[in-house]
Amino acid sequence: MEKYHTAAVDLLKQLISIPSFSREEQGTAQLIQGFFQGKGIPASRLENNVWARNKHADATLPTLLLNSHHDTVRPDKQYTVDPFNPVVQDGKLYGLGSNDAGGSLAALLAAFLYFYDRKDLKYNLVFAASAEEEISGAGGIQALLPALGTIDCAIVGEPTQMEMAVAEKGLLVLDCTVSGKAGHAAREEGENAIYKAMRDIEWFRTYQFPEQSPLLGPVKMSVTMINAGIQHNMVPALCNFTVDIRVNECYTHEAILEKVRAHVSCEVTPRSMRLRSTAIPEDHPLVQAGKAKRLKSYGSATLSDKALMPFPALKIGPGDSARSHTADEFIYIDEITEGIDKYIALIGRLV
Repeated sequence: MEKYHTAAVDLLKQLISIPSFSREEQGTAQLIQGFFQGKGIPASRLENNVWARNKHADATLPTLLLNSHHDTVRPDKQYTVDPFNPVVQDGKLYGLGSNDAGGSLAALLAAFLYFYDRKDLKYNLVFAASAEEEISGAGGIQALLPALGTIDCAIVGEPTQMEMAVAEKGLLVLDCTVSGKAGHAAREEGENAIYKAMRDIEWFRTYQFPEQSPLLGPVKMSVTMINAGIQHNMVPALCNFTVDIRVNECYTHEAILEKVRAHVSCEVTPRSMRLRSTAIPEDHPLVQAGKAKRLKSYGSATLSDKALMPFPALKIGPGDSARSHTADEFIYIDEITEGIDKYIALIGRLV
């Protein structure tokens, strides 16, 4: 098992050293494809997505997708270490993308290697390193899935402390526009769009959708951006603001949008309707395999590529989501090695 541990950590160090911001993952895509080729494993590439299949794939068997992403956000300005220098200190591997989601990607890849040559598998295995996850881009897993053929279920590698995220909130982003009438600020004229917007913003702040999920809790709405006015002495005629809505499985995006439009006066435009809430059934073989290994399950408030998968998917991986997108990001070496062992045990019960 040690050789898989070593290979995963070494690969992660190389991934950290290559900048791979969303839509700029060419370097890490080349590295991952070269890693497979160095081991004599055929690997394919579509844009910056890279994938490979187990050696003895059988068209009559169902297929399990092992997926994680190799793109990262840009480093926080408060970094005190070089985000692209993979330094190990006190058992921690520092570097941008180490925790989100390089540790999961490297551990899943190691598990794929462990099963690659097996002839007695009950599932085909496809490993896919996808791009653009951090921006939910159309050039990531969404572009890749048609090339992979039929997928029956998936493990999505994200930092969950190796607990099973069996449900995940969806995301609905609304751009809202309030119209007023321009006027001179010194006189009682015009109609202030900011004041009109405040009434709608207060509704978003205080309204509570009645249906709550046992796993995901309530729908959460947050006004996160606002823009209005062109100069200090002019009553603003327009006010634009953005609302981030995290949707539980009790509501469709359409139902949320209908409720919003019934209660606010602003013009409401959704950016996308595709990032839906997802859940994998408790009796699915993947979940049952995890329970057999005494892995805990929970509902996740954060979004992943799981939202774009039209088949059952379990989100699980080494690392801690609380470290994602933070300065001086790190993952414990022990988390990676334990993650590999647990991935192998989980997949082993299924295949």
